[in-house]
Amino acid sequence: MTTTLSRLSRRMRARPAALALAPLAILTSASTIGWAALAPASAQEGGEPFYKGRKIDIVIGFTVGGGYDAYARILARHMGEHIAGRPTLVPRNMTGAGSRVAANYVFSVAPKDGTVMGIADQSIPLEQALGDSGIKFDSREFQWIGNVIADNNIVATWHATPIKTIADAQRLESTMGATGYNTSAQYPTVLNQTIGTKFKVILGYPGGNEVNLAMERGEVQGRGSNAWASYKSTKPDWVREGKINILAQVGLKRASDLPDTPLLQDLTANEQDKAALRLLSAPTAIGRPFFAPPGTPAERVKILRAAFDATMKDKGFLDEAGKGAMDVNPVSGEDLQKIVADIIDAPEAVKKRLAEMLAVMDREKSK
Repeated sequence: MTTTLSRLSRRMRARPAALALAPLAILTSASTIGWAALAPASAQEGGEPFYKGRKIDIVIGFTVGGGYDAYARILARHMGEHIAGRPTLVPRNMTGAGSRVAANYVFSVAPKDGTVMGIADQSIPLEQALGDSGIKFDSREFQWIGNVIADNNIVATWHATPIKTIADAQRLESTMGATGYNTSAQYPTVLNQTIGTKFKVILGYPGGNEVNLAMERGEVQGRGSNAWASYKSTKPDWVREGKINILAQVGLKRASDLPDTPLLQDLTANEQDKAALRLLSAPTAIGRPFFAPPGTPAERVKILRAAFDATMKDKGFLDEAGKGAMDVNPVSGEDLQKIVADIIDAPEAVKKRLAEMLAVMDREKSK
């Protein structure tokens, strides 16, 4: 069965990237995937370019210093060169509710004229699929512009704690910092529900950088979720010096440089649970996603997508990313649009099982 994600997987295996995605057999879709031909960088709407003398705000759902923020800022420094009129891209951090405040702003409040893009947590489409009442918008209606990096997430603890492996986490209670009811809380929760780990999720951190600081200070013992690429780019000394214990990785295939670290779905023999954990892992293909508000004119969406795709091949952008140890493994906006729909429209039985695993989080929200 051909799916959007399986075709994406084959394309990623063919390129020197940090991660190659495997097929997601549980998601059904008749759609096909393919990189759209790049529109010329000089695309404009007739006469003087719309973007001449303008700025484009990039609304970042997390605080300064984390992975989402880092990718937004490097994109902002280069993408304007590929838009006729050369607008200035301005990063703006808008934190709250695990980046939902930013996503809701872009969906409901931001101008719908092509002068705003957002970047928010990759798990939001999945949370919508599971019926999360906190999602007040339809992720399928965003105009998805592109994803800079499709990469596995990891569950990790600080090197000074006694929790070195999943087996340790099954024996001993440990505290895991989280930015909200997103992947940073979801991963420890499903591990508690499926294999009996004893993670205690500590909510309330505005961004991943604050969770990292909390680990260093001993306030929490680990972090519920972070992209492997983000650790490598924002905390290379931690990776180099072994300051984090990587307990599990989340994705559809093991990262090439983490061959011995189990995937979530590797940790259980129950096939129903495996399917649910694969669904939970699917948003790794969404990665660090950029999107425009629904209702943005199609011609401007086309311009933004073409500029994004061109930036992903731009030597200056790639050189800066390389110097910052930032992996680049992009997904086009057209592909993201289909992947988001696949996740939201996943089989009901699989969504139901995953919702059952996460039900403890719903009970916590209601307290």
